[in-house]
Amino acid sequence: MSYRNRGSKKGLYITLLLVILFVGAGYFIYTSDKFERQAPTIEVAKQIYWNYKDPLTVQLRDNSGIKSYTAILESSKGRVTLDKAQLTNAQKSLTLKLLPPPQLDLANGRAKLVIDVQDKSLWNFTGNKAHSESIIIIDRKKPELFVVANSYAIARGGSAVVVFYCKDDNLKEFYIKTNFGKKFYAEPFYKKGYYAALIAWPLQQKWFRADVIALDKAGNRAKAHIPLYLKERAYKSSNIKLKKSFLEGKVADLAADYPETHDMSDIQRFRFVNEKLRAMNEKLIHTLSSKVPTERIARFAIHPFHPLKNAARVANFGTHRYYFYEGRLVSEAYHMGLDLASVRHAPIKASNPGKVVFADYNGIYGYMPMLSHGLGLYTIYGHCSQVFVKKGDEVGRNETIAKTGNTGLALGDHLHFGVLVQGIEVRPQEWMDRHWIQTNITNVLAQARRMIDTK
Repeated sequence: MSYRNRGSKKGLYITLLLVILFVGAGYFIYTSDKFERQAPTIEVAKQIYWNYKDPLTVQLRDNSGIKSYTAILESSKGRVTLDKAQLTNAQKSLTLKLLPPPQLDLANGRAKLVIDVQDKSLWNFTGNKAHSESIIIIDRKKPELFVVANSYAIARGGSAVVVFYCKDDNLKEFYIKTNFGKKFYAEPFYKKGYYAALIAWPLQQKWFRADVIALDKAGNRAKAHIPLYLKERAYKSSNIKLKKSFLEGKVADLAADYPETHDMSDIQRFRFVNEKLRAMNEKLIHTLSSKVPTERIARFAIHPFHPLKNAARVANFGTHRYYFYEGRLVSEAYHMGLDLASVRHAPIKASNPGKVVFADYNGIYGYMPMLSHGLGLYTIYGHCSQVFVKKGDEVGRNETIAKTGNTGLALGDHLHFGVLVQGIEVRPQEWMDRHWIQTNITNVLAQARRMIDTK
């Protein structure tokens, strides 16, 4: 082989080696974390409402790690750096808490938040960069909020009404907060800016307090206390002896639809029905009755509820029932309605207009129509033998909606009548009393309208 051929082949090898090295280097750069090409992410809204008191939270993220960042506030009064850092140890995630600068006293108005971030990637020699600009609406004024009128008193297990005024240009939400964590929501009332809500003191809560809370988009908060006189009310308890025939009959029939009960003893099945199945059935009721209408109302003309003509009361609301078998306490529950009985398969009437939100079988309650009467007030009718309405129907006053029966966890033919306010069971007796309704509900709303008209 000639010297020229050997030189030509050597050059080819060198060229091939350089290509391999070039491709390898390119592949390394393309796949290496050190040369990643993804720009940092800046998690911040494009428009922010700021009360110029609480810190603004900004989240920074990057795959290779954040090397540096700056956060600047620009306004007509100047330009201030809120935060700036050059990190020796790059961080893949950073949470910035940006505080208002004391040297820039901004009143209500606008500003701009400018954020720049650079990561530690070697891509493009300087790394990847991200830039963000957000409009800042500075709002240092809390919502205007005050109570217009409310019921004088509320009883444990009972209801009350409140009317309040709430206004803010950047209003976010408002609700009635209780000492036990429940939030009640209000419906627009009479004129713009005014709201009304029914509230309830649950039977099992020993104390009650309610405040109207209003929040705007900037985080400003206003609170107005609802001054209610608290009335303690005593509720009965009863000891019930379980019979074998009841356990093997009604209880076994109700449990039969649940495979997990098939190998249980009679008492275990009763506990399942009385505790777990009851909880499931009541959860449905609470969920459906938690909704509040959003349309404006001027009046709440409610008539006393008398769903069953010539009825006798056979069980009270709020009774704490203790169940015994062969002398041993096996379970307990609260009776959260009023049991009424007259004749077998007696007609059940709607005492007030309403919309049917449920009309089906509901476990221990059997066949159960449920009506919404507005302002978060609901009624349920349990153990029915027949139901003549369906979900979505609008029913009129005195319309027959069902007939009494003994479906569900019931032995004799009767009606379980329940009243709920935004998912809380309340004493039906209050809503069956014309004087109570007038004194505690309709008169309060009428008073609120008069006060609103004088403003």
